[in-house]
Amino acid sequence: MTLDTPPSPPPTDVTPGSHAPPAPDPRSGPRLRLRLPCAADLTASIAVFLVAVPFSLGIALATGAPLTAGLVAAAAGGITAGLLGGTPLQVSGPSAALTVITAGLIAQYGWQATCAITVAAGLLQLLLGSMRVARAALAVSPAVVHGMLAGVGITIAIAQLHVVLGGTPQSSALANLTALPAQLSGPHLPALAVGLVAIALLYGWPRLSRLPGRAGLLGSRLVRVPAALTAVAAGTGLAIAFDFQLARVELPSWSEHSLAALPNGSPLAVLGAIVTVTVVAAVESLLCAVAVDRLSGSTGDLDRELRGQGLANLVTGLLGGLPVAGGAVRSSANVQAGARTRWSAVLHGVWVLLAAVALTGGLRRIPLAALAALVMVVGVQMVSFAHIRKVHRHREFAVYLTTVLGVVLLGVPLGVVTGGATALLLALYRLTRTHVDVAPRPDGSYGVQTHGPLTFIAVPRLARALGSIPVGAQVTVCHDGSFLDHAAYEALHSWRIGHIARGGQVALLTDRQDDEVLDPDGTVRSGSSPSPHRCRAWTPWVGHHCIEQQDDPHGRLLDGVRGFQVHTAPLIRPELARLAREGQTPSQLFLTCADSRMVTSMITSSGPGDLFTVRNVGNLVPAPHEPGAADDSVAAAVQYAVEVLEVRSITVCGHSGCGAMSALLNGLHEQPGRPTPLARWLRNGRGSLARLARVPAEFADREAVDRVEELSITNVVQQLDQLMANPAVESRVLDGSLRLVGMYFDFATAQAYVLDRTTGRFAAVCATREIASAA
Repeated sequence: MTLDTPPSPPPTDVTPGSHAPPAPDPRSGPRLRLRLPCAADLTASIAVFLVAVPFSLGIALATGAPLTAGLVAAAAGGITAGLLGGTPLQVSGPSAALTVITAGLIAQYGWQATCAITVAAGLLQLLLGSMRVARAALAVSPAVVHGMLAGVGITIAIAQLHVVLGGTPQSSALANLTALPAQLSGPHLPALAVGLVAIALLYGWPRLSRLPGRAGLLGSRLVRVPAALTAVAAGTGLAIAFDFQLARVELPSWSEHSLAALPNGSPLAVLGAIVTVTVVAAVESLLCAVAVDRLSGSTGDLDRELRGQGLANLVTGLLGGLPVAGGAVRSSANVQAGARTRWSAVLHGVWVLLAAVALTGGLRRIPLAALAALVMVVGVQMVSFAHIRKVHRHREFAVYLTTVLGVVLLGVPLGVVTGGATALLLALYRLTRTHVDVAPRPDGSYGVQTHGPLTFIAVPRLARALGSIPVGAQVTVCHDGSFLDHAAYEALHSWRIGHIARGGQVALLTDRQDDEVLDPDGTVRSGSSPSPHRCRAWTPWVGHHCIEQQDDPHGRLLDGVRGFQVHTAPLIRPELARLAREGQTPSQLFLTCADSRMVTSMITSSGPGDLFTVRNVGNLVPAPHEPGAADDSVAAAVQYAVEVLEVRSITVCGHSGCGAMSALLNGLHEQPGRPTPLARWLRNGRGSLARLARVPAEFADREAVDRVEELSITNVVQQLDQLMANPAVESRVLDGSLRLVGMYFDFATAQAYVLDRTTGRFAAVCATREIASAA
């Protein structure tokens, strides 16, 4: 994962069924309603502190700011944004994405003026947060965001490579690239040795837990120590042991610490710098907040988070610190360490503040090459191949590449503008690209399928395609349901009238609902032949008007298959062919009930190859200790998904009106006499009944409607616990590479709920679109 960037948060250790103390409601506004920190918050704050100190010093080194500015920013960000932000488990501090921008500002205006720009950016963030526009920041194209982060990462890595080699970085990425051959030809060997040791530990330390046997058990304990701390400590120890003559951390006296001063320069240029810092810091913080919410299963307030970030930048700027933003590394470490409330982030800031005052002697022993190696690895990891694959899959690689090159060659502001302009041009180009496919059918009729918006620009292409159809043919024109302007509408209907006049038959359909056909009176019919009609894949069979007279269930099934072959198969055939060649690589195992109303692909908006699905009566995971009730089929599927397919998450999804839960409450599993197969299977739910009697699960925003619903959501939590009895699941969860998720779906309201690990309650999934990574 990227060490300090928000996209694609890593999976985390989940302890299903744990009922943590409720976290403060992030939507409660700016009023502080804080509980005292618990033991989990205390230990998590120490873990984050150990990550934050070397990282803050490294970012300060990369920007050319006083190294104390990194510690000030970490303390101000942790305490201020931790207390006032809208995402309780997010930890703020010096921002890697702002490194290049801050370095440019220092070079142009000086350090004190950069602090003043940070103050102004904080005030602007406060204003934007008060205007409740935080969601608008998430509308920036993910390809532009990831491209910006990758470009910044490349720039950082090239610059810090010079420090690792014992040299001094230049003022731009191009200058650094030009000077790199000479630097490589004559490196400073002690600095290189320290840097290589730090790099090796940064990459190798997290993999110690994967070692076989006892070494792996020891490694799983060692990896609890942050890799960043280990790498910097090892580099420092090497330099001290061999008495290397190296440049080391220079922490100025706090009496010499510089505070903000007004910048001198063009007001327009200064305003542009303020806006740049504001936008980049806000977007990074908000994307990271979304990712942290998904990682922890909670729901935050993005407008409040933006206000908290604004206050943090205001404070850090006034105190002479670097600009701050939410960081994925610190936040992920916070969640993985078991933080429960915002006190973890606040305490981390307190520890940084104490270290800045009491540990200056020890910090001055750190060689700059070790910190440069840390920041260089951060920069390399900001170029995420997972994000490259995603933008390529969505045909936005051109936007990504343009942004990367623009940031590296022109700087962050112009690079982002270049990427945004490319995204806009690409969107306009796609609006003009309409495909019209004409295909003869075995029965002699013709099918015309349009893809994309039908506008006046597409009318010539549409007319050529329709003109190729023989006179008198029976034709079905199917539009994909996207935009249709008046010119295209007139062209279609003028052609239809002429074709019918010459003896043909025409039906005009859309790919959506029956009330969204191209004619106001429904599907167009010509002559005595009924027009074709198709039931969508999600359309209920029972009572649907197209099969009202058909009582044969097998016939209904075959009609559905025929509809798939005609309308859906041509669209997904290329993707299925790819999956047939490459095999399945699902990222998630979805375990749910066999209930016919539960359509997993519909409620998850997933397609072929996305979900490895296991279904059974009651979405049960048999525990191996259940006498006479265990079943190996579910365990085998889980083991295959975890060990062979290497899924990254397992979701257990229950639902309302579950017949299995009702049967459990009625005691079907305890019926006298010889038990039926169903009764034996339901014995796997006895743990859920026992849990219901002890600590029933709850919803965050409503009461359970009845006892069956109470058991249904409690059963989800219990099955997550029983999943941990599978050794394959337990080992992956403990090493942080697998996440367990609890979900509940209410049919009556079509509402999905997800288990919030911090509160132990099921929270409704918001319909507002969010960008994670993205995460």
